[in-house]
Amino acid sequence: MSEKSGEKRSKRRIRLIGAAIVAIGAVTGGALAALNRGGGDTPAALVVAIADRGAVTLDVATVGTVEPAITRALSFTVAGTVESVGVRAGNRVTKGQTLAVLDDAEATDDVRDAEAGLAEAQARLGEARTVAARTTASATTCAQVVVAAASACPTMGFPDTGADRVLTAEQEVYRAARAVEKAEKALGGTTLTAPIAGTVVAVEGEVGDQVEGGSAFISLADTHTMQVRADFPEADAGSLTAGQTATVTLAGSDSVYDAQVLQVDPAGTSDGTLVRFGVVVAFADSPADLLAGQRAQVKVRTGEVTDVVRVPSTAVHDIAGGAGTVLVRDGNQSVERTVAVGLRGDQYTEITDGLAQGDQVVRSW
Repeated sequence: MSEKSGEKRSKRRIRLIGAAIVAIGAVTGGALAALNRGGGDTPAALVVAIADRGAVTLDVATVGTVEPAITRALSFTVAGTVESVGVRAGNRVTKGQTLAVLDDAEATDDVRDAEAGLAEAQARLGEARTVAARTTASATTCAQVVVAAASACPTMGFPDTGADRVLTAEQEVYRAARAVEKAEKALGGTTLTAPIAGTVVAVEGEVGDQVEGGSAFISLADTHTMQVRADFPEADAGSLTAGQTATVTLAGSDSVYDAQVLQVDPAGTSDGTLVRFGVVVAFADSPADLLAGQRAQVKVRTGEVTDVVRVPSTAVHDIAGGAGTVLVRDGNQSVERTVAVGLRGDQYTEITDGLAQGDQVVRSW
């Protein structure tokens, strides 16, 4: 390599380095100029917020699941063989609608037998009353004779009036009537009807199955009164109590529904890393056509104050023990100031002392 060629390459490198330095200087100078475009030491990009009066709110949110407020387990009151099932899971039913029926041949015979027994008992009671009436009339006549002449019936006592036989017959009628009621109730127990309007959640059997009385056969949900169950992390659950206002947004919908916290579980559940507490939220006015299992976003209002001095929450730093720090604008300068802090909300923080309405603070620093 010649000495002249080496010198040329060295000069070329020097020129490139010089151009780079000039370019960096131009960029840096431009940035500084942009920051100081307003004059003095006030950066042009500085965002100032004004302390005003208004509301400060704090919400916690999570995702929950829509569920019926009431689910009833329906069962036949007697044992028997399933003859028909008129519904399946997911069907909507009306109050009083027939859901399933057992073979009622035996129960029908029992009702007929009980009714026949009642008729016989009533006939015997009628006969006993007739005999009692005749006996009473005879006893009355004899008594009159005895009063007229004490010696007329010296050996005759007062005859049986038949009252005991009437009482016995009346008791038989009562027992027979109860037997009819029991048989009719058993017959009615072979038909399963909906006690409320709602949606069938589950059917536990099919035609031909043998079922026991009192064993759950159909689960029916009251879908006209729906609620949302959600799990909140422990950090949020500590601020939740029954009665707090809430909102519910259904999955796939922009509609927001008013709600209220109905219940907060007293004990949490852990998945090994996080403890969560179950919360039940009730709709203020349950929307139509809700689906059990539908997902929904739940937001609960845990704190709210109104008509207070407030600043954006990003303007308050180092909050501890009810105090924090803000940068107050004083002319072209920013001066740190300690302020008393109340409710720290999602967007705003309440300032209870240290700032007045109209004071300017740095919005974010």
